[in-house]
Amino acid sequence: MFPPPPPLPPPYYSSASTPPQFYPYRGMSPYGYPTWGGYRGGGGMATVPGQLIWEIVKKNNSFLVKEFGNGTQSVQFSKEPNNLYNLNSYKHSGLANKKTVTIQPAGKDQSVLLATTKTKHQGKPASLLHKSILKKEFYRMAKAVINQVADNYYRPDLKKAALARLSAVNRSLKVSKSGVKKKNRQASKIRGRK
Repeated sequence: MFPPPPPLPPPYYSSASTPPQFYPYRGMSPYGYPTWGGYRGGGGMATVPGQLIWEIVKKNNSFLVKEFGNGTQSVQFSKEPNNLYNLNSYKHSGLANKKTVTIQPAGKDQSVLLATTKTKHQGKPASLLHKSILKKEFYRMAKAVINQVADNYYRPDLKKAALARLSAVNRSLKVSKSGVKKKNRQASKIRGRK
């Protein structure tokens, strides 16, 4: 007959401590070691902390715009889609934060799109945003934004930025609806010597 198989390697924990509670097939290899993607081909995506993402992308990313300010100081802006102030900072970053807020015009009519990032299932970018279209007067839109951002404990630190962005978007929609005001320029007669 064949010799017995070699013994399995010891688990990653010591025998004195209690073993961690894992689902037998997801998150554990057959030898008792944890796996990142789960056992048998699949599993969740490992999440990277926002601070680490920010340290990686803060000085060099495709959304970064550097301009000269007063004197020799350069000012850094960002063109990220989920950045309310368009500033290159961790607080306002749409790349590094799990919870982001977007306010932008929605289509040709006088409506505003309010989008917040879902906190669960962040590995699915297609269904990542929760979108709401606001079509009411400014006071009611502001109340809805405050409710979604601050009163709901989603991102209370972005309340002021969200209201400022809503105000700017609403003003731009009013100008585009009425059109640019044209000055009444009448031909003035030039009187000269005959």
